[in-house]
Amino acid sequence: MIQKIYNYFWSKDKYFIRNIREQLGFVPKNLFLFKQAFIHKSNQDPSYQISNERLEFLGDAILSTIIAEYLFNKYIYEDEGFLTKMRAKIVQRKTLNKVGKDLGLDVFLKHYNQLKLSDSMLGNALEALLGAIYIEKGYSYTKNFVIDKILQDHLDIHSLEKKDENFKSRLLEWCQKHSKELEYELVEKYRHQKRDRFKVAVLVDGKIIAEASEFNKKGAEQLASQKAMSSLGLIKVPVQG
Repeated sequence: MIQKIYNYFWSKDKYFIRNIREQLGFVPKNLFLFKQAFIHKSNQDPSYQISNERLEFLGDAILSTIIAEYLFNKYIYEDEGFLTKMRAKIVQRKTLNKVGKDLGLDVFLKHYNQLKLSDSMLGNALEALLGAIYIEKGYSYTKNFVIDKILQDHLDIHSLEKKDENFKSRLLEWCQKHSKELEYELVEKYRHQKRDRFKVAVLVDGKIIAEASEFNKKGAEQLASQKAMSSLGLIKVPVQG
């Protein structure tokens, strides 16, 4: 308790603490842990020798477990396939990036990183923050935070039920239905904004249909699949970029 009071009133990071308290509902005791959640591995400031990657790893696992438990209890008559698809929609990078932005995590990221922020950094920071919350407050508190702050305040579960944005899976189903061979080829791996970026091509029956780049291979495959579906006339909305 004494450490929390000191952090809130006298710490040099008291403004960070007061801002993050509005999001978390408590004053962090382990201040270093919560600052670490917002330090990206590509940060240009040499004074930071740490990153949020380990916390992101932990938060990703905790989030997946909480979402699985929540969906299991909510949809008591649905099968494993439905639950798996619903969990994928919630924990997909695009969804977490949006939630991270809605929570205002970009403010904390800008404070601790001297580089241009990308959407994926918001989702990564959200997972890292969940990892920090879990370490300090335990599973029960983290579970309530995810349900209240993410699932209820910033996501529409019923809308997600009707949305299918797994373009890779949809493209595979179409290819199988029409006896076509689907392949993904890594065209190039390069550095952009001091981060690895992957360029992936989608091939149908050996012909390149679309290409796309992202900061991770899976994301590039999804975006390339979306572009391929647009090129093949399988979706109406053209893909930008």
